[in-house]
Amino acid sequence: MAVIHRLVGPHGPLPLVIKIPRLGIGESATNVISFEVERLVLGVLSGPHVPRLICTGDVETCPYLVMEYLDGPSLEDWIARTPLPPQEVARLGAAVALALYELHQQDVVHLDLKPANVMYRADGSAVLIDLGLAHHSRFPDLLAEEFRFPVGNRPYMSPEQILGVRCDPRSDIFALGVMLYELTTGRLPFGMPTTTSALRQRLYRDPTPPRALLRETPPWLQEIVLRCLEVEAAQRYASAAQVAFDLSNHDQVAITERGERLQRAGWRRRLRRWLWATGFEPGPCPPASVQVNVAPIVVVAIATWLTNEALFEALRDAVRRLIAAQNQCRIACVTVTPPEPALGAERPENSATGLHIKHLVQLRHWAKPLQLPEERVTFHVIESGNPAAALIEYARANKVDQILVGAPARGLVRLRGGVAAQVFSEAPCSVTVVRVRPADESPVE
Repeated sequence: MAVIHRLVGPHGPLPLVIKIPRLGIGESATNVISFEVERLVLGVLSGPHVPRLICTGDVETCPYLVMEYLDGPSLEDWIARTPLPPQEVARLGAAVALALYELHQQDVVHLDLKPANVMYRADGSAVLIDLGLAHHSRFPDLLAEEFRFPVGNRPYMSPEQILGVRCDPRSDIFALGVMLYELTTGRLPFGMPTTTSALRQRLYRDPTPPRALLRETPPWLQEIVLRCLEVEAAQRYASAAQVAFDLSNHDQVAITERGERLQRAGWRRRLRRWLWATGFEPGPCPPASVQVNVAPIVVVAIATWLTNEALFEALRDAVRRLIAAQNQCRIACVTVTPPEPALGAERPENSATGLHIKHLVQLRHWAKPLQLPEERVTFHVIESGNPAAALIEYARANKVDQILVGAPARGLVRLRGGVAAQVFSEAPCSVTVVRVRPADESPVE
């Protein structure tokens, strides 16, 4: 749809590129529309996960976009070396998922996600480029208004996008699943469809499970990939942040039938999907940021060294209220313990691994009364001499939406140095400090 040139100044190359749409005889009208879309969308986006827009030229006179030059590799460079080790797939995919989450929070759905449109900075973070097919909830959807056929890259297009829905952020999660499948197996899950009928098979046929192609694929990775690739958007991850969370904490992924699957769905399930696609009626989409926020990641900071059952129950009550209000939220139970030496313990239970397991068991015991399904709750023991800094960094790295932290009991503020206060003032998300009435507090041991 366009050509891109590196800009050069009097003293050599500049850290800029210029993108010029292909116009004129033999070119598609889509080129003009995608230029207008990208100009509008990049003009309002911010953050490190999209290229910075410097200036633009109007389509009526001299159309161009001047953007920052990205010096890193694209995801295509890894596609050429597939299949990749699972940990490498998880690292690359988590970076893309975090970039998507930032995009969706700004009410933009990419809708043209593919390896060539993902680049990586030196710090490993992903940059999403080529937003000419994107949908922004605050702007008119020019592509939907002027075309009545699916617009996008066919191997990576979601089922609802095939049916004309261009406003669901879970379409990008589907495309991410296609890329994860490709990185894992070296194959495209749906091939390269060249006809509309072949494209529509995606509405009722699921891909061959990765473990059927590569038996060494771990179940946790197949679980994540196939959940991203669910035909019905409601069965996928509710937000890209949840995908990033599972890829970064794959030892916590709850394995369902998806993770162990070795063959495609049977004819009954395909028939049900076909009937669903036949009667599909798209409804109005809320802004992408609204859809993302119905599936927040919530950290509950639990001091496992305490025996303050009243405070523990107050935290559980706070979680119950959150679950009642947002039934797709993910709960991460986190405790921070002092670093333990790997050697030197006299008994196994006092070793670094023994203490880690002890705290993990206490976290699970705390969460048991909530009766949450395995895919909704995870447990994390972090070793750090600075509990507040560890919680803040965990929240930042995992795009946490809210932290619940217990207020310290009397006498504990001096001992712990105001952990709750520091988290409250410095965390990159909402923080709720949970307190119990003094008459209900149990003694602190």
